[in-house]
Amino acid sequence: MNISYSKHTPSPTVSTSSSTKITRCRSSPSTSGTHVGSKNEVPGRTGFAHLFEHLMFEGSEHYDRGYFHPLQEAGAALNGSTNADRTNYWEVVPGNALDLALWMESDRMGYLLPALTEAKFANQREVVLNERRQNYENRPYGLAGMAIVSALYPADHPYHWLTIGEAADIKAAHIDDVRAFFQRYYHPANASLALAGDIDQETGVALAERYFAEIAGGEKPGRVEVAVPAPAIEDVRLVLEDRVELPRLYLAWHSPALFADGDAELDLIGEVLSSGKTSRLYRALVYEQRIATEVAASQNSRELGSFFQIVATAAPGRTLAEVERAIVKEMAALIDRGPTATELERCLAQAEAHFLFRLQTVGGFGGKSDQLNAYNVFLGDPGYFDLDLERYRNATTEQLRQAAAKWLKPGARVVLSVVPRGRVALALGGSQPVAVS
Repeated sequence: MNISYSKHTPSPTVSTSSSTKITRCRSSPSTSGTHVGSKNEVPGRTGFAHLFEHLMFEGSEHYDRGYFHPLQEAGAALNGSTNADRTNYWEVVPGNALDLALWMESDRMGYLLPALTEAKFANQREVVLNERRQNYENRPYGLAGMAIVSALYPADHPYHWLTIGEAADIKAAHIDDVRAFFQRYYHPANASLALAGDIDQETGVALAERYFAEIAGGEKPGRVEVAVPAPAIEDVRLVLEDRVELPRLYLAWHSPALFADGDAELDLIGEVLSSGKTSRLYRALVYEQRIATEVAASQNSRELGSFFQIVATAAPGRTLAEVERAIVKEMAALIDRGPTATELERCLAQAEAHFLFRLQTVGGFGGKSDQLNAYNVFLGDPGYFDLDLERYRNATTEQLRQAAAKWLKPGARVVLSVVPRGRVALALGGSQPVAVS
């Protein structure tokens, strides 16, 4: 939706490409999303999108203080997140505080940089570095994800690094670098606004016009274009030593992009393999053979290309070789015969339950407004709920089998053994040391 409007100070009205979707619900959240994530960074300049998630809560020109306090004082809940493809902010506010939420949301979109000082920048850079230490460097198995993506994608691919960024890049970042990053991506031409709650469409659009009009739309960034990684012809076997008690095995394959053909099928395959005690891998590895303490399988959907991953932790006294053999056996059976009709029925019921669970809340992560905004950012269709669910309802056992056969081939994987420090012998044979930090 193209909107023309004005806001904080007298200025010419401009046309922007900010998108607004209004739904009638009982509460009053607002959600803003920016189509920028770590995939929009380049080698040597990683972590900027996540860093700006932090900086956006530190005040703007017309309210140069912490963003949380005034909204929480009004009874609001709010937060934000960044992933490889999208930055997302949401506020759930009482109806009489919606103006406040929109005023503050628009002020940090249009007037963040005048309030961005060296002191704020240095402070939040240290916060991010500390978050990185807590969640990755000092957490058991925390560096495994870095090892996986760096092996799946070449060094110049935007998924080669995690959203948190490389520590050296964060430390080396200069305030002028992040200013330029903000000017390129954080403006209405690259943003989407969803209002959902006890508000009619006419009022909602008028409020959006009132608070966002004078912000220059900017130039919409072009789509990130990358070459599809060449299909693997043999396994990449790696070993990572970590401060852990039990060895853990990671298997990862390239898989279809978010919303592409096969994406929903691989979501369902993940459910067949590891969701619940009757799932194939849990039953075989944890319950029957007792060679693993836990196992998980998932389709990690991303805009430019995804990856499917299986993770299993060896039980005390058992080996990763035993774990791998059991997984390979179950995967071969799935590729050969596909899931049963009963398995698919169970997984479809779980998929529908997940959709309904997300619709129970109007705001917050995964709520109605968040889903409206995500669909609008990625597909240009905020009302994609039914079509999204149909991707799962239309899946057949044969389609799941074909997807597994196409994407989850043996010998085309990244295979990572995470072992206790000093015990490299516990890794799978032929594994090469990997260094990540």
